[in-house]
Amino acid sequence: MTKTTPPPRRSRKAEQRAETMEQILDAAEGLFAQHGLYGTTLKDVAKQVGVHHTLLNYYFADKKALFDAVFARRAAVTRELRMKVLDDYEASCGGKPTVEGALHAFLDTDLDLYGNGGEGWRNYAKLGAQVANTPEWGAELMDMHFDPVVLRLIDLLKKALPDCGEADIFWGYHFVTGALMLTLARTGRIDKLSGGAARSDDFAAIKDRMAKFMAAGFRAICN
Repeated sequence: MTKTTPPPRRSRKAEQRAETMEQILDAAEGLFAQHGLYGTTLKDVAKQVGVHHTLLNYYFADKKALFDAVFARRAAVTRELRMKVLDDYEASCGGKPTVEGALHAFLDTDLDLYGNGGEGWRNYAKLGAQVANTPEWGAELMDMHFDPVVLRLIDLLKKALPDCGEADIFWGYHFVTGALMLTLARTGRIDKLSGGAARSDDFAAIKDRMAKFMAAGFRAICN
C-alpha cells in the first residue's frame, strides 16, 4: 500500500498575505464602483483596508494596475461560467440553437451572479458598466477578458439565424451588450421614471424580459 503525499500547506504568512490581498481587492472594488478610477486614490483604498498606502505600492505599480487586478478577478469567473453554459446549451439542443436559448445562456448566468452574488458582484457590475463606457482603455480590457465568450455567443446566433447577415448579428450583439451594461450600472433612473413599477435592482424581472426582448430585435433586423 503506497502512501500519498499530502499537498503542501501554505504557510501562515502566505495565508495572511492572501487574505490582505482579498481585502485590498474588495475595498478597491467598492471604491472604484462608487467613485470610478479617477475619483479613487490608493490612499483611499489603504485607509479602508487599514494598512499604510506603501503596502499597495509594494503589490501594484500604480492605481491602474490595481484597477486591472480588481477587474480581472471576477472577469475570469463570469467568463468561464458563461462559456460552460453556452457549451452545455449547444450540446443540449443538438447543435440547433434558438436565438432565445443562446441569449438566455449568455445573459442569465451573469444576471444570476449579479442578482444573487452579494454586494461584491453588484459592485463589479457597476465596474463593468464603467469599463464598457471608457473608450481610452476600457475597450482593451473588455477585449482581453471577454472576446472569447462573446464570439462563442456570436457563433450560436449565426447557427440560430443562418440567413441573417453577419453585420446584423454583430449589430444585434452591440445592442444587447449596451442594454446589459446600462442594466448592470443600476443607476436607478428606471425606478424614478416608472414611479417604482420597475426597479433597477430587480434582476428576476430583468432576467424574465431581456432575452425575449433582444431575440425579437434580432429577428426584426435580420428580416
